[in-house]
Amino acid sequence: MKVNETMLPTVAIVGRPNVGKSTLFNRLIGKRLALVDDTPGVTRDRREGEGRLGPLKFRVIDTAGLEEADEGTMERRMRQQTETAVIDADVALFMVDARAGLTPMDRHFADWLRRQDKPVLLVANKTEGRQGEMGAMEAWELGLGEPILISAEHGEGLSGLYDAIVAALPPEAVEDDEDEADGAEGGPIQIAIVGRPNAGKSTLINHLIGSERLLTGPEAGLTRDSIAVPWEWEGRRFKLVDTAGMRRKSRVEGKLEKLSVAESLRAIRLAQVVVLVLDGNLGIDKQDLTIADHVINEGRALVIAVNKWDAVEDRAMALQAIEDRLQISLPQVKGVPVVTLSALTGRHTERLLPAVIRIYESWNKRVSTGALNRWLEEVTERHPPPAVNGRRLRLRYGTQIKSRPPTFAFFVTRPAELPDSYARYLANSLREVFDMPGTVIRVVLRKQKNPYVDDDGEK
Repeated sequence: MKVNETMLPTVAIVGRPNVGKSTLFNRLIGKRLALVDDTPGVTRDRREGEGRLGPLKFRVIDTAGLEEADEGTMERRMRQQTETAVIDADVALFMVDARAGLTPMDRHFADWLRRQDKPVLLVANKTEGRQGEMGAMEAWELGLGEPILISAEHGEGLSGLYDAIVAALPPEAVEDDEDEADGAEGGPIQIAIVGRPNAGKSTLINHLIGSERLLTGPEAGLTRDSIAVPWEWEGRRFKLVDTAGMRRKSRVEGKLEKLSVAESLRAIRLAQVVVLVLDGNLGIDKQDLTIADHVINEGRALVIAVNKWDAVEDRAMALQAIEDRLQISLPQVKGVPVVTLSALTGRHTERLLPAVIRIYESWNKRVSTGALNRWLEEVTERHPPPAVNGRRLRLRYGTQIKSRPPTFAFFVTRPAELPDSYARYLANSLREVFDMPGTVIRVVLRKQKNPYVDDDGEK
């Protein structure tokens, strides 16, 4: 198992908190992927994306703010993530806030960067106006060469940044690379890892990829952003997306947590498969079911991963309680895969990806029109649609109109009068007969036109 590698050069953005690193990251990748807020320390994990400046494409890493911290603290673990990003990078962009001027922390970490065997470019951000220009001149004192003056928020000075990055990279690293689209045929399967705070989502990803890529610890709510990690397993490519813990709406406090939850919901919407991580000691509660229901409504494929299973005392009873609750509360995905594991020890984590691939293939499944209509004839003969006002409803024909999730259209004499219970009966039968356990199946009812009646109802 290994993290997917790319031939693109790597650029790491580093600096103390709140100098505009995430704003520049978003600017370089061309979309708002990282959370941005005036509160220092929003970014905790390192986030990666594909950046572009003119013809130059590169892998760009957004990092947590560099801070002094004691061993064993969350801040120290955040700094270790940033140091790893610098080690992995071909070029480091050291960003300072020109408006605020240099701080002792800027000077301290400039000294640290000079000792690294790595090209370092000094980037003075927020240089709009006279105050910004004066702060940029002060940046010369750091001994990292001429500062590159930019405004990440307004997109100013990026041509100078492009020239500096090209000059710092070896010539062979500046060649263009071909695009790879997520979700395209042959592209990576995008998996969102979601759940309540402290369920073990980041620990699970770290174990799968075999490195401490994501910040972990006993503190709840460590992950704030949705962090995508490219990965390869048994010849297949994946993109694992770690997300912030999702608490009940009534308990969500402050702007940052609201932004984090919004990012988690966005990750679900963009995913193909969603792995809902439960804490085995706590079982499944209303919030877990709310998250699962949201995944289903978005039409994503769902897998339940019950984490911390090694710490559960009565495993048979705990598993039965989870499966019973799922059967009662989520009947629309009957047979959803449930995998018990321990992300910390790695026990049974090898079961997760086969379950993900099975549900992904089911989510992509297509049924031929001939097979579908043979099934329709049998299922309506066995259990005919009800009669309404003395006239029996008739299902004339069916076809699959899309996959991801499998969606079927049925032509009915009077679709508005067909009970929801009968539509659920059709979906459940489709799931069973065509071997799509745990898959969201959508049924669309359309009116069967009578060729002998015009649109005004006249013969």
